[in-house]
Formats: sequence, C-alpha cells, structure tokens
Amino acid sequence: MGPDAALVRWSPVRPTLVVEAGPTATRLVVAGDWTIRTVGEVEARVDDLRRAMPPGPIVIDVGGAAQIDTAGALLVDRLIAAVPEAKRSVVGLDDKRTVLFAEVAEADRAPPESAPPRPLVRRALEHLGVLGVGFVAEAQAILTLLGGVAVVVAQTVLHPSRLRFVPFVHQLERTALKAAPIITLMSFLIGGIIAQQGAFYFRRFGADLYVVDMVGVLTLREIAVLLTAIMVAGRSGSSFTAELGSMKMREEVDALKVIGLDPVEVLVVPRLLALMVALPILTFLSDLASLFGAAIVCNTYGGIPTDTFMQRLREAIEMRTFWVGIAKAPFMALIIGLVASVEGLAVKGSTESLGNQTTQSVVKSIFMVIVVDGIFAMFYAAADV
Repeated sequence: MGPDAALVRWSPVRPTLVVEAGPTATRLVVAGDWTIRTVGEVEARVDDLRRAMPPGPIVIDVGGAAQIDTAGALLVDRLIAAVPEAKRSVVGLDDKRTVLFAEVAEADRAPPESAPPRPLVRRALEHLGVLGVGFVAEAQAILTLLGGVAVVVAQTVLHPSRLRFVPFVHQLERTALKAAPIITLMSFLIGGIIAQQGAFYFRRFGADLYVVDMVGVLTLREIAVLLTAIMVAGRSGSSFTAELGSMKMREEVDALKVIGLDPVEVLVVPRLLALMVALPILTFLSDLASLFGAAIVCNTYGGIPTDTFMQRLREAIEMRTFWVGIAKAPFMALIIGLVASVEGLAVKGSTESLGNQTTQSVVKSIFMVIVVDGIFAMFYAAADV
C-alpha cells in the first residue's frame, strides 16, 4: 500500500445530517466524521433543525458516524435536547459512545440558578443560631473533659503512685519559671504606667498621695491577676493547644488509647495541675513587680518618697485585698487549661486546623478569663469583700 492510499484511508469524511421522513417517525441520520475539525460544516444545519424540528416522533440515528469526539457529541447532544423527551429516541449508540454522550450531556448542563439573597434579619438569626449550637457543643466538651480530669484526680488521691510527677514538674518549669521574666517585666511597666497616670490626674486636685491607694487596690484585686492570666493564656495556653494538636495529627493520642493509657491522665492532667500552681505564683510576682514599678514612678514623677509610699500602702490595703486577687488565679488557670486542651484535642489532620484551633484557644481563653473576672467581681460585691 503506497503513501497515497494511506492518505486516502486517514483523510476525514465530511459530516452529514440527513432528514428522512417515514410513515411513523422522522429519522435524523448522522454520518461521516463528527470531530472538532469537521463539525463546523454541519453546525449551521444543526441550528436550523433545532429551530424548525419536524413534527411527530423523531429518531436520531448516530450509528452511521465514522468518528465522533466531544465536539461532535456536544453538537449531537444539543440536537437531541431540542426534541422533547417523549417524542425522541436515539439509536446506534455502542457502549463507548453511550459513555461519551452521557459525559457530554452532564458537562453541557446549564449552571443552577443562584438562590435569591436571604433577608438580613434571617441571615443574622441563622448566624446567631450557629453560634449558639457551637457554644453548647464547646461547653459540653469542656464539661466532659472536666469530668475526666476530676476522675483522674480522685484516682490519684486514692493512689498517689499514679501521679506523673516528672511531667508535672516539667510543665511547672515551663509555665512558671520560664514565664516569670516576661510577667515581671510586663507588670513592672503596667504598675509604673498606672502610677504615672494617677499622679498626673490626682495632682489637679491636690491628692497626689491617693495614687498609692489606687495602685495598691487596683493592682492586688484586679490588674495583676487579670493581665497575668491573659499573658498565660497567650503563652502557655497556645503552647498546650499546639502540642496536643500536633500529637492528635500524628495519631499519638490514638496510640495512647491503643496501649491502654488514658490521654487525659497522661497529657491533660499534668499540664492542668501545673498551670493551676503556676498562675498564683506568677500573680504574686506580678503584684510585687507592679507595686515596685509604681513606687519608682511615684518617687521620680509624683514626688512621693518610697517610705511614704510604703506607709500609705500599708494603710490602704489589707491582707484580704491580696487574697481577693490570688483566689481568682486557680480558677482562671483551670479555664485556660481546659479550653486549651479541648481545642488541642479537636485538631483535625491538617496544619490549617492546627492554626485555627490554636487561634481559637487564645481568643476563647482570654474571653473566658475576663468573664470569670467579672463573675468574681459581682460575687465579691455581693459578699461585701
């Protein structure tokens, strides 16, 4: 067979679309090559038939098509779609062409109409409902974890040998010892700023000395413990979430369950107890640093000697004032630890989930710390403390 014969064999056959009127139905016979290189010749013919389809039943015969690709199948599919389903039938399809036409028909569907915009009030209520459901689920998870922690603590009291002392000391070092410098520095600066602002405004009324009362009461009752808890939530709480989340991603938590260990006992309780011990210690350091910074500012800016500052401070505050602030610390630490642990154990198998849960841990912990502080403020006011 020579080259000319090969060219004749592989040259495309012109596509045709013939309308044959029959006694019971009209046949539309598809023949030739219906490919992307040839369908342009019959596209106008197809459009004319779509606009003026013969009446009565229509039989579309594609068995005579030598070759057909997606472009040809798309054109034939539009011809088929122009005939009502009850009046049409398609013949000449083998298995391969049946799959081709099904895929083309699926891809050629018109995009769904976009739903009309919902009213703003409805969207707001739906969003509020989603937040409410999420809040209930979050509260349930925290209470479940709290119950698990309570069970482990009770078992540890009954069997002290179950206490994981080494992890507890390690976490205490991380949350207390390594956090002490930044907490001390922050509290020193905050104490100085409060003293400077108080001295600036009290000087207008000739009541410079009362800045000591303000600094002492405000620092010991509210500022020191609140700022320390916020710093711990951002520092240690995010660390707990990231660590537990990484363990969850690497399936280390599931591995603990497989070998018969309780993840709450191994991972959560040492961190939680260490945080509840560390936060009162850091609050005490924050009290000292804040008062020290206030004393320096009062001496240099307010003209109040250090001896006078200390004497006025002893008159302004009581031991009860100190304990009012310290008593909040373990509860705030408990909230921070529970939220951080719940968010860490909720991490899925992606780094994006780890980042989202860590961010939510910090935000929720800080929010809950402020809520707890407000609850304590109302309780102390009701108890006249």
